[in-house]
Amino acid sequence: MTEVARAVPPVLRSKAALRAAVGGWQAAGEIVGVVPTMGALHEGHLSLVRAAEASCDRVVVTIFVNPAQFNNPSDLESYPRTEEADAEKLSRRRVDAIYAPPVSEIYPGGFCTTVSVAGLTDVLCGAHRPGHFDGVATVVTKLFTQTRADRAFFGEKDFQQLQVIRRLVRDLDLEVEVTGCPTIREEDGTAMSSRNLLLSDRARVRAPALHEALQEMAEGLRAGGQASELGAAARARLLAAGFSGVDYIDLRACDDLSLLETPTREARLLAAAWLAGVRLIDNIAV
Repeated sequence: MTEVARAVPPVLRSKAALRAAVGGWQAAGEIVGVVPTMGALHEGHLSLVRAAEASCDRVVVTIFVNPAQFNNPSDLESYPRTEEADAEKLSRRRVDAIYAPPVSEIYPGGFCTTVSVAGLTDVLCGAHRPGHFDGVATVVTKLFTQTRADRAFFGEKDFQQLQVIRRLVRDLDLEVEVTGCPTIREEDGTAMSSRNLLLSDRARVRAPALHEALQEMAEGLRAGGQASELGAAARARLLAAGFSGVDYIDLRACDDLSLLETPTREARLLAAAWLAGVRLIDNIAV
C-alpha cells in the first residue's frame, strides 16, 4: 500500500509546549505513545512509529542527539543530523508531534543529576563505553517525564539498552509501558542503523558478516557447541572479513545479561565490532 504524505508534524522545542499538547490529549482520555530517537531516521525507526500507531491514539517522536551518551567527542560531532528529512519521513505516518528540544531544555545550566542502572550496564557495551548507559538512562528518564507518555517503543537491535530501560522503569515506578520491537534488517541481513550511513560503499559490502557470524554461532549452539569456543571462531571470521576489532560476541541471558555457555534459559547472542572506524552492534535470539 502506498504511503500518503500528510502535513509535516508540528515540531515542538520546549517541554512547556509538549506538555500542553500531551495534557490536552490525555485529558480527552487518549493514550499517548512516544518513540525516542536521535534522528537520522530509517525503516527501523519507522517500524517503531507504526507499532505506536497501532496501539496509541497519539504518537510523539522525539529527536535529540544526546551528548551525555557519547564517550568520544568526535563521535558526537559526526553523528548524522537530518531533522528536515526526518520530518518529511514522519509526514507519511500518523505522528502528532515531533519533540526536538535544544540541549538546554534537557540539560539546563547547573544540571548535575545522573540516573544509573547497576549490573546491566557493567557488561557488553557498558564495559567498552564507560558512562554510556548512564547517559541513556538519564535522557530516557527525562524524556519520559517530559512527554508524560503512556507507552514507549524501542528497537530490540539495541537489546542491552532496552533491558536497561525496562529495569529503570520498574525500579523508579515510572508509569510508562515499554514495548520492544523486532530488529529491522536490510536485504543482506545487516541491522538497520543510523551508523550505517557512516560506512563507505566498500565497507558497507562487508557489514553483513556480523549478522552471518551470529547466525553461524547460533547454529553451533543448536548443535550442542559451547559459546566460548564458537565465539572465538566467530571473532576470527569477522577479522578475516575485514573488521578491525571485535569488542564482544557473547551468549547472554535475556533477563539479567549474565554470561552463558549454553542457552539453558531465554538467551541472546550479542556482538559489537568495528568496521572502517564505525562501531556496529547486532543481536539475535537463541
